[in-house]
Amino acid sequence: MVPKVFVSHASEDRQRFVMAFAQRLRENGVDAWLDQWEMKPGDSLVDKIFEEGLGNAQAVVIVLSAASVNKPWVREELNVSVVKRLQKGLKIIPVVIDRCEVPGALQSTLWQQIDDLNQYDAAFERILNAIFDRSIRPPLGEKPAVYAIEPKLPGMTSADQELLNALYRHQADEGLDPFEFEIGAEEDRLASVEVLRQRGLIHVESLGPSLYVRLTTEGFKLLCDEALLSKAAALIVNEGVADNQSLSERMDLSRSYANFLLDVLEAAGHVQLAKYGNGLWEIASVSPTLKRSLTP
Repeated sequence: MVPKVFVSHASEDRQRFVMAFAQRLRENGVDAWLDQWEMKPGDSLVDKIFEEGLGNAQAVVIVLSAASVNKPWVREELNVSVVKRLQKGLKIIPVVIDRCEVPGALQSTLWQQIDDLNQYDAAFERILNAIFDRSIRPPLGEKPAVYAIEPKLPGMTSADQELLNALYRHQADEGLDPFEFEIGAEEDRLASVEVLRQRGLIHVESLGPSLYVRLTTEGFKLLCDEALLSKAAALIVNEGVADNQSLSERMDLSRSYANFLLDVLEAAGHVQLAKYGNGLWEIASVSPTLKRSLTP
C-alpha cells in the first residue's frame, strides 16, 4: 500500500525546502499531500486540509523552522495530528530545518534534524524508513555454540586448550562417552593430557593401545557458560524443572549438556540427584541456599 503523508509547513519554507522535499517523497513511493498541489481557488481550507489531507493520512511530516513554530495554522495542524495519533495511531515525523524551539507537544517525539537543505541524503533515508516502518537493524546471526571457550587458567598452552576444547565439544554432544586416541599420539598431545589430569580437569584411563579421556565435573565447570548454569538453577528453583530431560528441553540443549550442568550444581551442594539406569536424572532436593538466592 502506498503511504499517504501530509506535509505540514509554513509558506515561508515552501520554496527553500518543502516543494523539493515533497517531490522527493513522491519519487520514492510516498503519496505526499501538499496544499500547493491539492488546493484550488474556491476550495474550503478546513475541508481540504483537515478532512482530505490530515483525515486520510497515515503519517504527518511537520516541517519545523524559525517561521513555522510560531504559525497559528501550523500549530492547529499539529494539534489535530496529536489528537489523531492518540485516537488512531497516526505517525508524526518532525523534520527540523532551522535552529528553533521544538513545540512542547513534540518534545517526547524523536525528530530528524536537517542542517544542509541542499544535501541531506542520510536524513531523507531515515525519514523514509520511518514512513515505511523499515528497520535498519542488522540481521540476527546464529547464537554462539555453548562450547566457544576461552582459556581460563594461567599457564595453559594452546595445545592444552585445544585438547580441552575438543573434549568439551565431544562430551557436550556425546555425553559420558570418553574421547579416545592412541597412546602413540603426538608428544605434545600426551603432555597436555598429563597437565590436564594433574589439574583435575580430566580423567584418564588406559586400555590396550588407547587412552580414554573424559572431562571431570571440575573440568566442565571451568569451561561451561556461567549464564547457562545460572539459567538452569533458575529453572529448577523458580519453575519447578525436576529432571534432566525437562531441563534439556527448556534450555534447548543436548541431554548430555544438561547432565553436565546438573553435575556441577550437585558438586557445589546446590542439588541432590537421583540417577537411574534408563538415563533419567531426577532432582531429589534443592538446597535452601540456592532457593534463597534465586527465588524472586
